[in-house]
Amino acid sequence: MPKATSHDFTEGPIVGPFIRFALPIMGAMFIQSFYGAADMAIVGRFASAPDLSGVATGNQVTMTFMMMMMSFAISITILLGQALGARKNEEGGKIVGSGIFLCLALGLVLTGILIPGAPFLARFMNAPQEAFSQTVSYIRICGLGMTAIISYNLIGSIFRGIGDSRTPLLAVIIASIFNVFLDLLFVAVFEMGAPGAAWATIISQTASVLFSLLFIRNISLPFPFKVSYIRFSPEITKRLLRLGLPLTLQDILVSLSFLLIMVIVNSLGLLASASIGVAESVCRFIMLIPGAFAQSTSAFVAQNVGAEKYDRALRTLRNSITLALGAGIFVFYISFFHGEILTGIFTNNPSVIAGAADYLKAYAIDCLLTSILFSSIGFFNGIGFTRFVMIQGIVGSMLVRVPVSWLMSLEIPPRLFHIGLATPCSTFIQILLCMAAFIYVKKRGFRL
Repeated sequence: MPKATSHDFTEGPIVGPFIRFALPIMGAMFIQSFYGAADMAIVGRFASAPDLSGVATGNQVTMTFMMMMMSFAISITILLGQALGARKNEEGGKIVGSGIFLCLALGLVLTGILIPGAPFLARFMNAPQEAFSQTVSYIRICGLGMTAIISYNLIGSIFRGIGDSRTPLLAVIIASIFNVFLDLLFVAVFEMGAPGAAWATIISQTASVLFSLLFIRNISLPFPFKVSYIRFSPEITKRLLRLGLPLTLQDILVSLSFLLIMVIVNSLGLLASASIGVAESVCRFIMLIPGAFAQSTSAFVAQNVGAEKYDRALRTLRNSITLALGAGIFVFYISFFHGEILTGIFTNNPSVIAGAADYLKAYAIDCLLTSILFSSIGFFNGIGFTRFVMIQGIVGSMLVRVPVSWLMSLEIPPRLFHIGLATPCSTFIQILLCMAAFIYVKKRGFRL
């Protein structure tokens, strides 16, 4: 039986292995964003403006719930990485089993919330009346497939915990191929609009999960694993919750802040709503590099903390910030000065292109700041300081981003660029908090 591709990050050089680990993560995130953006692009070109708004608003809702589960899955990556770094392989298998049990249980709960609660969520999002039914349909269909969506992200978190970022990339490629084909079939051919885009998403991710399970059956993992490990374990569950709940709560509130911004923008009309939806699709791409470095930093730091190699964990953080910042400068230039080209990929409506590009200028500024912030968050996740990650996320999202967005929306006439400036303002405050937390961690010698 072939072995899974796993890596020991506690020995040898850092930069080379870090880049090799980060590139497949970046590729997976790029492709995942691509097939998420394919919904917007295909709906924007082959369906109506209400369908486009329905996908934009509905996707914000479903992404909020999906990000909750992705945040919780990070706790599995952290604990698994620390266990393998400490050479406690059997404990790693039990961590994975308990994590699978918890994620599947939570997935069923989310399905029970999204299907009946879709109309309430659409009203909460202040979905334009013309797009209300499309928004409800999109949320309900994605809710039906929430278990598959969660399983898809859970498998990726397990592989990253063992130092394998290539297998999740292959799973994403499969999902992307299915998604684009089904988008074209359901939206362009069958003219199903927003519901067609939702069906394409859950069917493609189900196909990816099935592939991953078949792959896992034919490889030898670096830790022992039995079906009996998939159960409720009070001790491991407590550790997972201690790490995962702060991250989950942080992402709930961060996502809620973006939902509230969507509510604010939706109140400005259908054109503004569609513009933000297109701009957010572009933003998923331009935030890939800092996001990939954050995940890579977490995996590297977790293994080194497990091996009690704290100086190596600090060097990982410095290298991650340097690499991410270099790439961030390039992304800033493209997004700030050539935003119309990027937004024009997703729609052929000139007004939507202009509005989305205006909003994108603010995110271009944020690209420079997130190069520092995301790497820092990855470091604090890797050492298990997730309560701080929660606090800085809440401060930035609820106390800065939402109030600034609301104040900017009162401008007459409102400009999407000014509303978007709330995001880099939030990131700047969060960086200051990370600097204070870093000093605290060093003084305590990583004893948290």
